[in-house]
Amino acid sequence: MRRLAAAAAVLLVPACASVARPAPATTLQQQVLETERAFARTMAARDHAAFASFLSDEAVFFDGDRPLRGKQVVAAEWRRFFEGDRAPFSWEPDHVEVLESGSLALSTGPVYDPAGKCIARFTSIWRQEAPGRWRVVFDRGSPHCGTP
Repeated sequence: MRRLAAAAAVLLVPACASVARPAPATTLQQQVLETERAFARTMAARDHAAFASFLSDEAVFFDGDRPLRGKQVVAAEWRRFFEGDRAPFSWEPDHVEVLESGSLALSTGPVYDPAGKCIARFTSIWRQEAPGRWRVVFDRGSPHCGTP
């Protein structure tokens, strides 16, 4: 029995050594920061299809207190913000945090009206759904414009 346990332990060591490690936190933070900026550019570019490509299938966005559930519902509700030549608002991240596991991240930052006045703050939760591929799973705005 001891030989069997020892043999099993030897066989497990190489398998454990090949487990993928998450990228360093600074690399993941940079990925999320760049992803959030690209997401924001979809509004400025008036590109609804590109906007939808950043949404997780399980996305939950809050419209006031009412949750919009699922990529299709969120995309459909947000289509109105992509109508017309001028974006009704813009946003940019000013803070990003990533879990040690590299699976989830939080981004937050100001939301501006077309004149550049801060009108709100957003908070988004991103999930890494494939290596280097982040999709937003939760998004909520608040009327507070201060720094995090």
